[in-house]
Amino acid sequence: MSINFMEMEEGGMKHSDFEIGMNFTTAMGRWHVTDIGTRVVVAIPETKEEGWMNGPPYAVVEVVFDENDFAGCERLLEVPA
Repeated sequence: MSINFMEMEEGGMKHSDFEIGMNFTTAMGRWHVTDIGTRVVVAIPETKEEGWMNGPPYAVVEVVFDENDFAGCERLLEVPA
């Protein structure tokens, strides 16, 4: 049986939920979206190191998330300072 994770309603996120500049979390940590493709989302791990989040190009490796990864992603709500 094949599962299309882009159509999952419960848990996780859908491709359309992602926006450039937003933050989300996975089991591997917190991520910052840098690009969105037709079927993938590209993100960098969040870091407190000054200047590392400035780009492109970024000082850290960008990671590609595809439809198989979206179910394990959860949006982080921004809390006003």
